[in-house]
Amino acid sequence: FPHILPCLLQSLFSRKQREAQSAPGWKLFGKVPLRESPPKDSKTIQQEYEARASKSDQSLSLPAQGRRKNLEFEPLSTTALILEDRPANLPAKSEEEAQRHRQEYDEMVAEAKKRELKEAQKKKKQMKERFKQEESIVNAMVVWNNEILPNWESMRGTRRVRDLWWQGLPPNVRGKVWSLAIGNELNITSDLYEIFLSRAKERWKSFRETGSEMESDGTADRESSLDLIKLDISRTFPPLFIFQKGGPYHDLLHSVLGAYTCYRPDVGYVQGMSFIAAVLILNLEEADAFIAFANLLNKPCQMAFFRVDHELMLKYFAAFEVFFEENLPRLFNHFKSYNLTPDLYLIDWIFTLYTKSLPLDVACRVWDVFCRDGEEFLFRTGLGILRLYEDVLLQMDFIHIAQFLTRLPEDTPSERLFSCIANTQMISSNRKWTQVFNALIKDKEMEKSSSPTVKNT
Repeated sequence: FPHILPCLLQSLFSRKQREAQSAPGWKLFGKVPLRESPPKDSKTIQQEYEARASKSDQSLSLPAQGRRKNLEFEPLSTTALILEDRPANLPAKSEEEAQRHRQEYDEMVAEAKKRELKEAQKKKKQMKERFKQEESIVNAMVVWNNEILPNWESMRGTRRVRDLWWQGLPPNVRGKVWSLAIGNELNITSDLYEIFLSRAKERWKSFRETGSEMESDGTADRESSLDLIKLDISRTFPPLFIFQKGGPYHDLLHSVLGAYTCYRPDVGYVQGMSFIAAVLILNLEEADAFIAFANLLNKPCQMAFFRVDHELMLKYFAAFEVFFEENLPRLFNHFKSYNLTPDLYLIDWIFTLYTKSLPLDVACRVWDVFCRDGEEFLFRTGLGILRLYEDVLLQMDFIHIAQFLTRLPEDTPSERLFSCIANTQMISSNRKWTQVFNALIKDKEMEKSSSPTVKNT
């Protein structure tokens, strides 16, 4: 008996399992037998529908074979469920309802096909534009390398070269043209860069050993704080992940910025410099990037901002507002009504030369023309941005305008922006940017000279 019991229990257990498998199952709409076959997926349902539809009355719907020919659309998992019959415990569909569901399914498929075709046309257009752009870049590259760069001094100011410049520089000549256009008034050499880089490395070593950064005279240089440089590098083009710690250009960017703080301790390091240095590093060799960086920051406009010369910065803002009112009077008055001044958005744009505000490829094209036209183009670009988004900005209040201009849309279109810049005239009362700016400087000097001096008695 003991050896028979396990066999009986096993037989009983297996029989109960078979009964359980054939027993009715509980469904959402009541107790109905479980399906003998597994649930159908959307593709199976679609195929069954097509088979049924091909046999149905052609007056009710088009033949499925003709309708589905060359259709590259796979319904979503729920799309074809509308064609499935109801559960057995529910009333079957009427012919009219079944036909309506077939019609709705056809409409869904047709709409999906329409979207797919539209997307394909869009991609085809984008691809065509891309090929056209690449062909244009190759042609321009040949002209720059074979004709313009070998004859730089004689050709840089010609109408043909200026027009080519406006269209954007080919990437492989961009760095060379930037270097030539920025110039080297400071007469910095590669050897001089190595000297200041060595000094920077000594300071980094001292900083690691002592935990504080001291100059030779014993005073701390706050602006060139290594902590600030380190922090700013980590925030430089983070999506690219090439300047952050572990990235291929991290040490290079650190070297250029460190060398500059030793070269110009009077300026030191200011937040925003890392973006400018990073763009130069992407287009130039290390020493050439440092030379261009130092000379670029030595330009009057950049020096005024990076040395935080408040009076001079206010003159730049005042000149900008003259052309703002001239070009965009409605938006100018809208900003005035909220007392929204240019410093709220221009400081960030100028400090980083638009590299933080615009997509990198668009910012590089801005740099192309900035190297051609000088500081005037920086403010013209600002007006171009305001023109591009004028309709949107006119609907906003102070807070939303400030937020929008601080973080411009990531998909800012290059061609539309440059069209807006081209439509921005930098002439006011027959005076150009330089004349307006110099007049503001003279007015300030006259105010100073005419103000009475108070002597202490």
